[in-house]
Amino acid sequence: MSFEITSYNSEHQEDIVDLWEKCNLIVPQNDPIEDIEKKRDFQPDLFLVALLDGQIIGSVMVGYDGHRGWLNYLAVYPEYQNRGYGRKLVKRAIEELKKLGCLKVNVQVRKSNPSAVEFYKQLGFKDDKVVSLGMRLK
Repeated sequence: MSFEITSYNSEHQEDIVDLWEKCNLIVPQNDPIEDIEKKRDFQPDLFLVALLDGQIIGSVMVGYDGHRGWLNYLAVYPEYQNRGYGRKLVKRAIEELKKLGCLKVNVQVRKSNPSAVEFYKQLGFKDDKVVSLGMRLK
């Protein structure tokens, strides 16, 4: 089996949306197509896709604002979870952030997804004891 991590390209869109749907990452207030388009317009090299034998099995949107790095839309198809692919995506994301001079990576996980919290803890992420606040602008 051939595994690789590459940058997103427009041919991946349909498969990425399917992946996010199967991983329950799409919520009513987020339009996945719009999110993909915005990422393609800003730091597109930090939108990573995991391929196994040429087929998409995972993704992560990585962001860096000059102060902190962020991981969004980390997903691996359920049938490929617990095989190290998510860990490889996070490792690659962190490598890319380090190249940019990033000193800290943040991730937000929905309270309804405790298995994701445990996944990140196993990778060395810790609860920063902060409250995440947000404001919808549309």
